[in-house]
Amino acid sequence: MSILKKLLVSASVAAALIASPAAADEKRIAIVVKALGIGFFEAAAKGAEEAAAELGDVEIIYTGPTDTTAEGQIEVINSLIAQKVDAIAVSANDQDALVPALKKAMDRGITVISWDSGVAPEGRQMHLNPSSNPLIGNMIIKLAADHLPDGGDVAVLSASATATNQNTWIEEMNKVKGNYPNINVVATVYGDDLADKSYREAQGLMKTYPDLKAIIAPTSVGIVAAAQAVTDEGKAGEVNVTGLGLPSEMAGHVASGASKSFAIWNPIDLGYAATMIAYNLATDQAEAKPGGSIPMGRMGEVVLDETNAGAMADPFVYDSSNIDDFKDIF
Repeated sequence: MSILKKLLVSASVAAALIASPAAADEKRIAIVVKALGIGFFEAAAKGAEEAAAELGDVEIIYTGPTDTTAEGQIEVINSLIAQKVDAIAVSANDQDALVPALKKAMDRGITVISWDSGVAPEGRQMHLNPSSNPLIGNMIIKLAADHLPDGGDVAVLSASATATNQNTWIEEMNKVKGNYPNINVVATVYGDDLADKSYREAQGLMKTYPDLKAIIAPTSVGIVAAAQAVTDEGKAGEVNVTGLGLPSEMAGHVASGASKSFAIWNPIDLGYAATMIAYNLATDQAEAKPGGSIPMGRMGEVVLDETNAGAMADPFVYDSSNIDDFKDIF
């Protein structure tokens, strides 16, 4: 072998040795959702990929169970621990049931945050609320009241009875319902974020409460199912379906009159922000502590409260005046 060839071979080996640690430095961030196949979370995954592309040294693992159960998420989390990922960002199906598995992850040096639907403080380093819980609670009842100047009966169609975010928003809604004269909240029912069950629950509300004027569904699955039930019952324009939903899934129901308006944050921004937070914590560029702040890239900074939770942004209202601008985005 010539001296030149020897030098080239040595250079190649050296380059490979140098490249290996660099590849090993790539951070693997797992985005764990409530269940696969839900449009809201698929949009969040796009945001996570945007953050990864911006950061340049991040691999996103988008995963979750096939149904909205804590047991399914625990299996996913245990698998991620075995894979030795760098960070887990989870939207929880149950705030308490996931704690032991997530504690085990943190004990192994894995950064753990929750987003969208929270984990109890002992099971994560911080929680990212999409918005302020009081603002969301006020918004969902305001959306109903805005179209009921004389008041009327309204009902809530939630996700599961254990969904942290749903329960918090409904609790905040009940705190301020007295601010809306003659708005009477007659019931809260649960569709478990399943389209068919949510549809049946909406049907049941209309039958049980014949004077029902609005259904508030603070869940992207429930609001679509309820709007479809209202349409199928021939009550579009009579029963207003509102709450939290995706423009892409609600555009037709706004056009039909089944929904006059609804709200949501941008799930793309939410997935992006959660990824940025997880990265900054995993790389020790930020610390999760009460009163502290963590950078979220283009979303600014999140400021943490005494429970290490913080809000990303205010919810945004969609109606016939603007939904066409967003329906093709998410």
